[in-house]
Amino acid sequence: MAKLVFGMNQSLDGYVDHTAFATGPTLFRHFIEQAREQVGSVYGRRLYEIMRYWDEDHPEWDAARREFAAAWRNQTKWVVSRSLDSAGPNAKLVGDDLEAAIRGLKAELAGEIQVGGPDLARSLTDLGLIDEYRLYLHPVVLGRGKPFFAGPRPRLRLVATDVMGEDVVRLTYVPACPRAGVGRGDQSL
Repeated sequence: MAKLVFGMNQSLDGYVDHTAFATGPTLFRHFIEQAREQVGSVYGRRLYEIMRYWDEDHPEWDAARREFAAAWRNQTKWVVSRSLDSAGPNAKLVGDDLEAAIRGLKAELAGEIQVGGPDLARSLTDLGLIDEYRLYLHPVVLGRGKPFFAGPRPRLRLVATDVMGEDVVRLTYVPACPRAGVGRGDQSL
């Protein structure tokens, strides 16, 4: 059975913004290895369109960026969207029944499936489908933006802390009581 993981870079005050964080070489290497090991990724439309940047080579890329692009292109992507008619290479659109589609992926596959985007993560959290949350905390305060948790938080239990180099700390949480309190406004951590 696959494990659904929601992980993103986050500011100290709880916001995600891909343009606000510098990812140093150690953390970027971590993301390359993670992309290689994942079974695939589930994206909402907006984040998928941002990530499509990796579908085409860019002359200014260094070796690490080329490695990440190759790993990203190799994995299957599932895109949750009502407005897209088609998806790019190695990507499939998820139909109207999000819960059935994701439950099916979890049952059919083995390994980790990355969840991309706080809005999609909120929907999957409400359905009790996310198995792990990874917060990559950067020493930045934004004071605005899209929060990592786009809605009521599930009750969580800390299972790991890791220094990821370049002043970034990864906090790994799992639901404290699987499916309990999810989507019911439980605000406790």
